[in-house]
Amino acid sequence: MTNPQPLMTDQPTSLEVTVGRLLRQRPLTLATAESCTGGLIGHRLTEVAGSSAYFLGGIIAYSNKVKAHLLGVKPETLEVHGAVSAETAIEMARGARRALGADIAVSVTGIAGPDGGTADKPIGLTYIALAAAHDERVERFVWDQDRVGNKWESSEAALRMIQDYLLRVGP
Repeated sequence: MTNPQPLMTDQPTSLEVTVGRLLRQRPLTLATAESCTGGLIGHRLTEVAGSSAYFLGGIIAYSNKVKAHLLGVKPETLEVHGAVSAETAIEMARGARRALGADIAVSVTGIAGPDGGTADKPIGLTYIALAAAHDERVERFVWDQDRVGNKWESSEAALRMIQDYLLRVGP
């Protein structure tokens, strides 16, 4: 399958604009921890003018070493559950929130493809987590696209998770 949206756009989508508006209204700050998306979520957030008011930054933690050293993912978590797991995703989100001092952090870890999948962890498997002061959640997805499409779908799902959280907590 091909990517439904271009990775690089001239204009932010309504999802990025909505997330930005909701963060400004609350007012809350956001950080990201990205593995398989390689900074795509941060890129999309910063396509919105004025995003520095709420987006503090992100950590691209592609290797397990970076996940452990910069985000505080426990070596035992990586050893027992692996880099692509719900447990790692939530530790990544907690670590980004702590490291960057954000109110909310979202993390993504997955297998974008075209290689790296197994019977237990197929290509397209992605875990997305959100950590906030009084709320944590992790969702599992399996995308069925090429590498670019899987990355795009993961970024969309992460932005939707942030939007859903912000709508639940209210202004």
